[in-house]
Parts: sequence; structure tokens; C-alpha cells
Amino acid sequence: MELGAGMDDEQRVDLGVSLFIPYRYTEDRIFRALQDAGFDDWTLAQCRVFQRVAPDGSRLTDLAEQAQMTKQSASVLVDQLERLGYVRRVPDPADGRARLIVIEQRGQRAVEVATATRDEIFSEWKAYLGTRNFTLLHQILDQLREITDPYAR
Repeated sequence: MELGAGMDDEQRVDLGVSLFIPYRYTEDRIFRALQDAGFDDWTLAQCRVFQRVAPDGSRLTDLAEQAQMTKQSASVLVDQLERLGYVRRVPDPADGRARLIVIEQRGQRAVEVATATRDEIFSEWKAYLGTRNFTLLHQILDQLREITDPYAR
């Protein structure tokens, strides 16, 4: 059977693309909500690094690895985020030679807008899919994460 042949040829989308579309929709909508709330001084690339900063701080090497970029690129973006007041570098209490990137008050306010927008999107999806399907989707994706996410804890 040839690739893509079968039911609903016009409607069928590659599974990888099907997983990416809702992510991209969520990212775009959160980015717009941040801009509308006055956080309009940063780029999507900066946001992608910022969203990976752990609540208790992150090391630059971890941010770079998770954002799938070089340490140098991540450092440039963190420098920009620091100048904009979203994050700051502090000494790592676990290792005096290392630095942690922590979220500043301005960054925390952005996190609150992003979280509220994400929650809004998820409740729309839950209303559309039904609680049972939404829960099932979440369980299946959590299960898939076990074999696809090197950062799954």
C-alpha cells in the first residue's frame, strides 16, 4: 500500500505533524497573549529559552541542551533576557563556580500570563474533546514521553 493511501486522503496528516500542530497553536497563542499583556519586547526564540528556566533556576548548559542549541546561542539569548529584566544570573548555591539563571519579578508576571493562557486553551480542548478523551490524550502523551523525552523525570 502506498504511503498516505487509504481513508480520507485529503484529511489525513502525518502523525508527527498532528502532534506539532497543537503545540504550535499553543505557542503562538501564548506568545500573542504575552504581547497583548505588554510583554512585547522579546522574541519567540528568547521565549523558547525562557520557558525552560526551572522555578528554582537553571544552568546555562541545561537550558542550551533542552532548547537544542549551542551554549553560545543560549548565552546570547539569556544575556538579552537579562537586559530586558526577565531573568538574572546568580551564584549557584550548590557550586560556587557555577551560575544559575533565575526568573525575575517581570519574568514571573510573564509566566502567570502564559500559564493562564495555557489553562484557557486546555479547558477549550477539554470542552471540545470531552473529559474522557482529553484525559486519555494526556495519558497517552505522558506514556509516549517515557520513550521520547530525555528530560522526563
